[in-house]
Amino acid sequence: MLAPMRYKTFTWPHNPRTYSISYERIAAVHKVPAGVYTMEDMGRTCRVMRGEGEFYGPNAYETFKKLATVFYSGGPGVLFHPVWMTTNAYFTELKLMQEPTENYVAYSFAFREGYDGYSGMKKVSGTTERQSGASSAVYHTVVSGDTLWAIANRYGTSVAEIVKKNPDISNPNLIHPGQKVRVK
Repeated sequence: MLAPMRYKTFTWPHNPRTYSISYERIAAVHKVPAGVYTMEDMGRTCRVMRGEGEFYGPNAYETFKKLATVFYSGGPGVLFHPVWMTTNAYFTELKLMQEPTENYVAYSFAFREGYDGYSGMKKVSGTTERQSGASSAVYHTVVSGDTLWAIANRYGTSVAEIVKKNPDISNPNLIHPGQKVRVK
């Protein structure tokens, strides 16, 4: 069974029914005399991740309203999907596919991958602590939006190594703000 999809403070109760990722490259076409043309590669644009799903059961509409609240919060956030790589993304579209009922809501969504600037610039999340003593272990304090994959990437290690150093982490897809994670 796949881990649930997450974005900012919202965790899907069950993963969306469909997903797709679109990649786009912009090309400029320049017409030259005699009916010929030349093309110029203007580069790729952001990835667009789209999907459709349903919320069903006793509080389906309430669950949709929680997702809509995250949509309205604006700004980028970490999008964790069990198949796609974790990415910084903007929640750009949320659409009802039919009139909702208390027990059933069909919806579609879109996320656009965020651009973090030049590779030399890095956004720092959480805090790092070194414990004194013989082990000189390094700990990271989790902040909202952190994932083990992103933490491992930041400290030059792997998710498997972090899980090995933290036997209290039973589900690598579930960490909480304020939690101290040993990274070295």
